[in-house]
Amino acid sequence: MDKNYLIRSITKEEMKYPVEWAADEGWNPGIHDIDAFYHTDPNGFFVGFLDGKPISSISAVSYGNSFGFMGFYIVKPEYRGRGYGYQIWQHAVNYLKNHNIGLDGVVAQQSNYKKSGFKMAYRNIRFQTKGTGGKHVASGLDKLSTIPIGEIVKYDQQFFPAIRNTFLEYWFAQAQSTSLATISKGKLKGYGMIRKCRSGYKIGPLFADSKTYADKLLTSLLSFAPKGTDVYFDVPEPNIAAMALAQKYQMTKVFETARMYTKGDPGIPINKVFGITTFELG
Repeated sequence: MDKNYLIRSITKEEMKYPVEWAADEGWNPGIHDIDAFYHTDPNGFFVGFLDGKPISSISAVSYGNSFGFMGFYIVKPEYRGRGYGYQIWQHAVNYLKNHNIGLDGVVAQQSNYKKSGFKMAYRNIRFQTKGTGGKHVASGLDKLSTIPIGEIVKYDQQFFPAIRNTFLEYWFAQAQSTSLATISKGKLKGYGMIRKCRSGYKIGPLFADSKTYADKLLTSLLSFAPKGTDVYFDVPEPNIAAMALAQKYQMTKVFETARMYTKGDPGIPINKVFGITTFELG
């Protein structure tokens, strides 16, 4: 181990390092993601410093005591192949050692993740489409801000292995974003969000009790991106209805990841997950 290589948790201001490197890698982070990411687990973002210079990053965000999610695993290109990535990886895994750890692994790294004990659950497919403009909200939908946060957190628990109330409060408060919900007989039946990213927009999450609800949410969210603007939508491949919506709207596949876990798939109802929240935090 290089004694001049120091790995430590970073401050909110230092979050610029992994976010900028993620943008350089083409991962297209959201413009206003940092608040939600950092406040979910202020101790869960790490950077490796070589002679005081930041050269590597990883996130290992703890949701409670049993589930964690890893992302932002980046070593600056000129420092790759020298063991710095493996050291920061081990640091992050140790931070979450008692958790079931999830991640969305890029194709090139999936074999390495398997060697570290991660097991493939399913693929996520990133699709690209276009905004339609006009800010049209379909009948039966409303702004998510009209729903008490407690109801949103309760609904969200179906689709995530841990309660993530802090994350959701900051996530939906982002500038340059729109969140919509569908209500039936006084009950929340689905919600979705679109937010501004470095390039275009991303939709995520998009959870819904049926394809009909998801379709309404998807088309309405697309109208909150200027007409012709690129919009990205990350779909879990096992959700046949979600894949059918991508085909219906002639979306183009541009990227894929593998959702992997160390202690096995937590068994969320994937048929209701039409769009994942984020590759970085799950």
